[in-house]
Amino acid sequence: METWLTTLWDSALIRVVPFLFVLTVIVFFHELGHYLVGRWSGIRILAFSVGFGPELLGFTDRRGTRWKLCAIPLGGYVKFFGDENAASVPDQAALKRMSPVERSGAFHTASVSRRAATVAAGPIANFILAVAIFAGTAYATGIVVGDPIVSEVRPGSPAEAAGVLPGDRVVRADGTTIRYFSDFQRYVSQRAGVPIAVEVERQGQPVALTITPQEQTQKDGFGNEFRTAVIGVVANAEEGAFRTQELGPLEALQYGTSQTWFVTKSTVDFVGGIFRGSQPTDQIGGPIRIAQVSSQVATLGFAPLLNLAALLSVSIGLLNLLPIPMLDGGHLLFYAAEAIRGKPLSERVQEFGFRIGLALVLMLMVFAFWNDLSNLV
Repeated sequence: METWLTTLWDSALIRVVPFLFVLTVIVFFHELGHYLVGRWSGIRILAFSVGFGPELLGFTDRRGTRWKLCAIPLGGYVKFFGDENAASVPDQAALKRMSPVERSGAFHTASVSRRAATVAAGPIANFILAVAIFAGTAYATGIVVGDPIVSEVRPGSPAEAAGVLPGDRVVRADGTTIRYFSDFQRYVSQRAGVPIAVEVERQGQPVALTITPQEQTQKDGFGNEFRTAVIGVVANAEEGAFRTQELGPLEALQYGTSQTWFVTKSTVDFVGGIFRGSQPTDQIGGPIRIAQVSSQVATLGFAPLLNLAALLSVSIGLLNLLPIPMLDGGHLLFYAAEAIRGKPLSERVQEFGFRIGLALVLMLMVFAFWNDLSNLV
């Protein structure tokens, strides 16, 4: 009995601790973006919370802001002076009772530009965090690279149909210079069904080919399935001269920026594919899947876990930019309408928008949770 309980406890720790670490880092930096820009804009901040629900621990700083860690680690919030709740819905009754001095520090009486900057700072902080993590891990550990030399062409693949031969060195794809084999893989992975003009070097001579990648379901090292575009070429460590390349500070920053841009573009393409019906919705995951993947990646080391946090940080940033009331993008949509009209939307319209937004967010959460359970089964 004791051994069974010990095993269960160890298993829970393995799954929960990496999940809490990844989510806490992402949420903290997202809310820190709101907090810093809000404070610099002269807005009074009542609470900075990582998590929801009952407070586990916290303190109040000299500015009167309550910093706290709460029991439900599925998000966080910054509550500004004048907010009715954590979603930054304006407390109209409280705003009417405020003195002129109090109104000067309230969020909803600040200028549109200050409110928009404060709201946008959260998602922007997520992208900055991703760049910093990708750049930091690349600078600390280097990156594994290999020359773009084809060692094998799979039979019946798009590459074979296009005339690719073993020993070909990929030089350009649609005019984009290819330095490493991973660059070519990444370029191909986003273009299922899209013809690519590929230039290869064969026995010192340039050869122009057109290859159309096909979508394929593959499995990662943990058995998780994912969909990607492939052309059916393989590189090996000997011919590709695989090696670890060290990066300087500027090179690492450039690498971190390019990685963040790649993840952002891939995520946007995926979401667009869902709306077009070309991408399956079963790839949308929630907390259970994040916990599962976090525990798997944690077995590879701390740097891979940080890179996972960077990937998820981009996703959280993009999610919050969706024009849905309750999310940052919804608030920005309201502020854009206010800037165009010269006055805020009516209380009734805003209240209706927040209700619709809450319903959409809850539906998305339920759908993601259902996908998680289905994958577990």
